Amino acid sequence: MSSASLSTLSVVPSEPLLSPKAFPFPSHLSLEDKSIFVYLSFSGSLTPVRVMEWDTIESVKFKIQSDSLLKDYGVTGGNVLHLIIKLSDLQVINVKTSCGKEFTFQVERGRDVGYVKRRIAKREKQFDDPEEQELVCNGERLDDGRLIDDICCKHNDAVVHLFMRKKHVKVQRGPLELSIVATDLIDKKKNDVNGRTCRRNYDVGKEDTVRESGATQRTVPRKPPDRGFILEPVIINPKIECAPAIWNMVNSTYDGLDSGKYPIRSAEGSGGAYFMLDSAGQKYMSVFKPIDEEPMAVNNPRGLPLSLNGEGLKKGTRVGQGAFREVAAYVLDHPLSRRRKLFGDERGFAGVPPTLMVKCLHKAFNYPKELIPKIGSLQMFIENNGSCEDMGPGAFPVKEVHKITVLDIRLANADRHAGNILIRKEEDNNQSVLIPIDHGYCLPTTFEDCTFEWLYWPQARQPYSPESIEYIKSLDAEEDITLLKFHGWDLPVECARTLRISTMLLKKGVERGLTPFAIGSMMCRESLNKESVIEEIVQAALDSVLPGTSEVTLLDAVSQIMDLHLDEIVRSRL
Repeated sequence: MSSASLSTLSVVPSEPLLSPKAFPFPSHLSLEDKSIFVYLSFSGSLTPVRVMEWDTIESVKFKIQSDSLLKDYGVTGGNVLHLIIKLSDLQVINVKTSCGKEFTFQVERGRDVGYVKRRIAKREKQFDDPEEQELVCNGERLDDGRLIDDICCKHNDAVVHLFMRKKHVKVQRGPLELSIVATDLIDKKKNDVNGRTCRRNYDVGKEDTVRESGATQRTVPRKPPDRGFILEPVIINPKIECAPAIWNMVNSTYDGLDSGKYPIRSAEGSGGAYFMLDSAGQKYMSVFKPIDEEPMAVNNPRGLPLSLNGEGLKKGTRVGQGAFREVAAYVLDHPLSRRRKLFGDERGFAGVPPTLMVKCLHKAFNYPKELIPKIGSLQMFIENNGSCEDMGPGAFPVKEVHKITVLDIRLANADRHAGNILIRKEEDNNQSVLIPIDHGYCLPTTFEDCTFEWLYWPQARQPYSPESIEYIKSLDAEEDITLLKFHGWDLPVECARTLRISTMLLKKGVERGLTPFAIGSMMCRESLNKESVIEEIVQAALDSVLPGTSEVTLLDAVSQIMDLHLDEIVRSRL
């Protein structure tokens, strides 16, 4: 190892050493003003460095690094320089922006948040003004003077989220270009489970539009309140009475925003999904999914390409309709005891979390251009112990798996995988409860992309219980279509056909004693280029009728051909 690789700070007490004769002292250094001189010792020579009495050790180190030249250390060609880092003094900081960018910094624990902001500004031109930056960790806004060590001790392994507070942002005040009508319910009183008024001050900007037909009116974006956010339910039909649980979810989400808690964008998924915190910032209350941030939508934060023809990631789906499908899955998840006529507190058979459409504005969302309110689905966050990806399917109760199969077959779900089935352990008996989420790709216009991961689970080969069979027998696709229209979604003909055919298959299959595996296998392709059985049935029905045939006649043809296939399956098992 070369001697140039080692250097030390030496105390030189002898005053003659400071004289020009004893040492060629630089002329620009003065002995006045209570200066203290330290000397760098290397290769048998000394280099003076002037410091002040009040300088810290850290500032002395910085001065040495910034003022010294390589030649001062006797570094010449062929020398080896050794870098020694005290890892215990460094902290890795992960920063994520609301538009999907990620940065990683190694920062000394003694640094503060302001230093991190300056590092970000130096690294990225679009964030070049530290005053416009706002850093949030676990819903807590970080002040510039906050020490990194303090943050890491409190939020170990947490991700710091970066938001930009742009100056003089203009808010669009024109009509929102969406074919949605809604009733303003400011004058209607809602009560929570304790009888208290639930309708609170999220009904901001009380400039009502003209009421049409005495029932509906168009929702338009209002001027954002001084608090800088908007959260309003989008209720299309004034006859709909939302359950107390839904109002409590909306109110708790509103309180979190009003308390300054930023929505946190999920690191998972292909679209924008934001966890909404409570007022204390201690737990998630809901998940907001804006329609303009869906996969392949105009403001998608994941960098996915824009859909050129409007088709979504899954065949038979449309970009911008995912939020409606999320709400539809909840509405059609009827309770075991009765059909869901309105929003109710009673848990659905499959356990889809309460979901409704809302209008929301917050700068934490992905806004490439103007800050305007977003329409999307708001779903209640359910406390859980992870997803089905985290453990083998052998631990799941048969009843819990079967309820998911009923939902997916009915809705022809094109995106059921283990990651969107949550697991919650019941406190009283430690039994696993499965919670289905992410239904933005249900009710497609075709069966091409139907995907059920539970087909490979052993529970799917078990027969349905009498309770499940009775529930399936009670299903009525025509009532479901009417119910969705009541809630504001007039299903396209192709989507309504999918619901009718999938419900038909489920009911007919159960009548013949088929398992979820047998029924589900008819809906899923064995390979990418081989049509599923249900696709073959539909195509055969289309080929058997004349062009322009009514939907009723087509469905009759589907029913007859389906019977032939199902009977053949039963005979093959005898």
